[in-house]
Amino acid sequence: MQSDLRGTAFRGLHIACIMDGNGRWATLGGRPRRAGHRAGVEAVRKVVEAAPGLGIGTLTLYAFSSDNWKRPEAEVRALMRLLRIYVRAEQARLVRAGVRLTFIGRRDRLADTVQSAMATAEHATRDGGRLHLRIAVDYSARDSICEAARRWMQTAPDSRLTPSREEFSACLEKVTQGNAAPKVDLLIRTGGEQRLSDFLLWESAYAELLFFDTLWPDMNAEALRRAVAVYHTRNRRFGALPVQPSPNETHFHLLPVSKSQEKAIMNN
Repeated sequence: MQSDLRGTAFRGLHIACIMDGNGRWATLGGRPRRAGHRAGVEAVRKVVEAAPGLGIGTLTLYAFSSDNWKRPEAEVRALMRLLRIYVRAEQARLVRAGVRLTFIGRRDRLADTVQSAMATAEHATRDGGRLHLRIAVDYSARDSICEAARRWMQTAPDSRLTPSREEFSACLEKVTQGNAAPKVDLLIRTGGEQRLSDFLLWESAYAELLFFDTLWPDMNAEALRRAVAVYHTRNRRFGALPVQPSPNETHFHLLPVSKSQEKAIMNN
């Protein structure tokens, strides 16, 4: 199902989050896993509310991967029901807050009620200009890359079978139903695991990576603030040599920071 969203350019950082740890959070508290997913939705609300004030223009959240279909059927049904409820419940709040909501990933395997809720929310929030909130549902970065390659082969001129990075990125944008975003600046994963799990592989080529031990339901505005603070200490070179600040100005985000200093920021 295609959306009719406009190509709004959002200024600010692009932060991507792998929201890991809902089930473990619930288990540690002696509750069913679905309770952890509900708590995870509350964490989403806190992070979305805090994002614009921290200089974040685009926020991409990994809600359900294509591999998550392997989970027990009852849990998948609960997740989809929670997604539908969240989208419908948050729509008015997002409109008031100036948040544009879009979805990336496959839609053909989702229930009609879920697809309808997603499309309605996308249309209702299409004019939001403070934050672009992208939620990845039934998403696989590898599948997206394969689909973009297939589309390129169908449309490429005979003399240009190998696309440039820019041309391939354009194909990949079409796979995301037009809900493209800038390259990822910072990718956060909660829950203590340190892997990308098939999330935004092309877009995160030069992303800074930050792994929290915090479980996603405990993620809040303060934790997001610390993550952004760590990002601004990273020495981002993109394959080149570091840029040296001039004598009359300080580029805080270009100063190398030790792992112990970074840990102190996270714990303060």
